[in-house]
Amino acid sequence: MGRTHGTNKYQLLGRALVTGKNKRRHNKPFNRPSIMAKQTVARNVGIIGTGNFARALANRLYYAGYNVILGSRKPDDRSLAFVDECMCNINMTTIEDCLKRNAVIFVAVHAANYKDCLLAHSENLQGKILIDVSNRDQPSKTDSNAEYLNKLIPAAIVVKGFNVISAYAMEIDSSGGSRQVFIASDNNESREKVSVIARDMGFAPVDMGLLQSSRKIEAFPLKLLPEWRGPVAFAVGVFNIWLLYIIFIYFVEKTAYRWDQIFVKVLNKPLCMTAITVISCTYLPSSVASFFQIYYGTKHIRFPAWLDRWLRARKQLGLVAFTLVVIHVIMSVLIMSPTYLSSWYQSTSITIPGNLTHNITVPIKTWMVWKGEAACLAGILAFISLCVIAISTIPSVTNTLNWREWRFVQSKLGHLTMFLSLVHVIIMGAPGWAKGPMVMVRSITFLSSVLPFLTLFFKLVLSLPFIGCYIKKIRRGWERYPTDCRAECAPRNRKPFSPGYVIVPRRNSFDKGSSDVMIPMEEAQGCTCENTSTV
Repeated sequence: MGRTHGTNKYQLLGRALVTGKNKRRHNKPFNRPSIMAKQTVARNVGIIGTGNFARALANRLYYAGYNVILGSRKPDDRSLAFVDECMCNINMTTIEDCLKRNAVIFVAVHAANYKDCLLAHSENLQGKILIDVSNRDQPSKTDSNAEYLNKLIPAAIVVKGFNVISAYAMEIDSSGGSRQVFIASDNNESREKVSVIARDMGFAPVDMGLLQSSRKIEAFPLKLLPEWRGPVAFAVGVFNIWLLYIIFIYFVEKTAYRWDQIFVKVLNKPLCMTAITVISCTYLPSSVASFFQIYYGTKHIRFPAWLDRWLRARKQLGLVAFTLVVIHVIMSVLIMSPTYLSSWYQSTSITIPGNLTHNITVPIKTWMVWKGEAACLAGILAFISLCVIAISTIPSVTNTLNWREWRFVQSKLGHLTMFLSLVHVIIMGAPGWAKGPMVMVRSITFLSSVLPFLTLFFKLVLSLPFIGCYIKKIRRGWERYPTDCRAECAPRNRKPFSPGYVIVPRRNSFDKGSSDVMIPMEEAQGCTCENTSTV
């Protein structure tokens, strides 16, 4: 159908685009292999260093489809195949040659060796991407290693990344741990390129923004459970307080138990008391935050610092409470017998007639009374509910829940768990409370139930229709005084002065001698409320 013999569509396209001297050059067939060659060049990656992390990184990149070239100061003395047979296909060369042949280079050497390895070759680093994978022995108060490298080689583009992945995790996928790679750089395009490399290697890149964020990235591997220190310390403190009180009332004031029972029988008491206290402290801050929002009349004002830290620690507090409950359940199963829990079982006695002055009576406890069965039922239900809540905090499970399901488990089921725990404690202690008010006030079951009762009471009050609807309006953005910005950057009580200006107090308006100042309306409306946040 009118097709020219001996000419393909790529030749026709070339003839339509060129004229004159370039016509002969474009008459050649379309060169597809040249595009593949460019893609192959783009997949070249260099690594400066031959240590454990550099070799693990090279293996990972090689199996991800990259052409890896290792650069060493002494390439003749380094035999990769001798160390690892899987690295026989990875090239070894000098640092200078590695820098010339690659546009993306991983710097897998210590920060102290940056000058020796890179400074002499700075002319070969113009526009190259240097990925700093180093870590520090202690957090930096000034510049990070990546910032130091950026100052040392200003012609290159420095990217921080891969320092939170160990060499072991780089080689073995089943090693566990996080698969996230934090990436920071002042160049957006370079961050994206490194993110693509991380995805190709099977990791999840996290863009941390500018290179200044590398200080946080380098400090991350140095932290040891920073979010757990406060909750664990709080639980240990509460446990010690309850333990000292129990020792006082059961061993100092009177001898209720033998000292050899302190390991399970006695220690189980402060464990359960600490557990229910920590559970209450897990759900109490949400009610406190609601009262603050009612007081402020808006959601755009920050909570106090102590409340903000408390809210952030709720997950850790809940898991600490779950751990204590598991230990309490194990100990309770061990001592589940009429000898230890005599008030839970019926009292039966066998009388043996004798020829002596009195009969021999042998007491036997067999069946549980209502107290034992009711306490067990409430405790079992509370434990199962707490297990469900703990399982829902696992990331793989959390990702399968929508917002309504997650809120139901963490809030409604959580308060139900606390209610069942409170019922469990009341069933165990209520018969003893009837002996008198002084006995009740000193009882460990009464003392440990005060905070859970207050937490549930506050939750009930906030759930009343007229209060709950008011809080819901505030959390949807409604404000009691919409014209009154209570942030530090916008003083209160602005007075209209003229169509183009407003009068506001000075910054030190709390001083009696200060006066007002007139500012343009545009400046007043452009105030950025940096001291506010959405809660």
